[in-house]
Amino acid sequence: MGTDEGAGGRREWARHWQYAELPGLDLLRAHYVRHTFPRHAHDGYVIAAVTGGIEEIGLPGHVVRAGPGSVVLINPEVPHTARAGVPEGWAYATLYPSRELITEVAEEIGTLRGTPGFTADMISDPRGSQAITEIHRAAEAGNALAADTLLRGVVARMLTRHAGPLPARTVRGAGGADAAAARALLQERMADPPSLEQLAAELGTSPFALLRAFRERYGMPPHTWLTDARVRQARRLLDAGTAPAAAAVTVGFTDQPHLNRHFTRIVGVPPGAYRRERTAQAVSRRARKNVQAQERTRPAGPALRSFGAWENIKQ
Repeated sequence: MGTDEGAGGRREWARHWQYAELPGLDLLRAHYVRHTFPRHAHDGYVIAAVTGGIEEIGLPGHVVRAGPGSVVLINPEVPHTARAGVPEGWAYATLYPSRELITEVAEEIGTLRGTPGFTADMISDPRGSQAITEIHRAAEAGNALAADTLLRGVVARMLTRHAGPLPARTVRGAGGADAAAARALLQERMADPPSLEQLAAELGTSPFALLRAFRERYGMPPHTWLTDARVRQARRLLDAGTAPAAAAVTVGFTDQPHLNRHFTRIVGVPPGAYRRERTAQAVSRRARKNVQAQERTRPAGPALRSFGAWENIKQ
């Protein structure tokens, strides 16, 4: 768990991790004061309970201020920023469920058709907010049954009350196709991307037209999107066990400090701390599997003798 001193000596800390018993979910619990999240998006969903202070979230077209008792809901690929809305910062417990997890719960409750999406970006829900913090506590305590039960309850609560079909982002005219093609090219050439002028020339359009179409479709200019995409890919590499220095070069950052700076700003913790949490969970999973395997192969003699003794007593 990283620590730092914020403005006026106020302590900042954060833990970004996964609980092996809750697949398809990332967890972040933190208190930020000076830290600001630049414009970025997520592959999956965001369900965040603010537990102290004020979080100010910049969403497309508007800004929301979330305080204690509120829950922030963000759909996949929605660009947003976050920062403290008061001098003392904000504290929150965040769930990052995958698309697969959300879809699974939506199918179980049977009230939504198609891919679900949140229809509100912030709600006042003290009960739901408390349940989100309890998921974190249960996971941190290793209580898989409680954590999984609470998680599915929270997701079902949000989907039944504040969800509908996931809206698709579209761009009118030919610009949409150009933006999508530019995104694919940047993804393919992440480590050595073309300039905006080169990108536009390859697609047969002008730099300004491409920039406008890209921002309209993805909510950020190409260079901002590329930084976010590099951090996302670096996370996948770290999840697979790649060292931060190697991940930095692979995704196109100049060196590890360059990765550290952008990764920390977007993810909320440094890549080293992120990888340590992933490594710890991997070790825990392997240890648990070994114990389970040993239990399955353990001779049944003593158990059978005990059963025989019980039969004798009954007779």
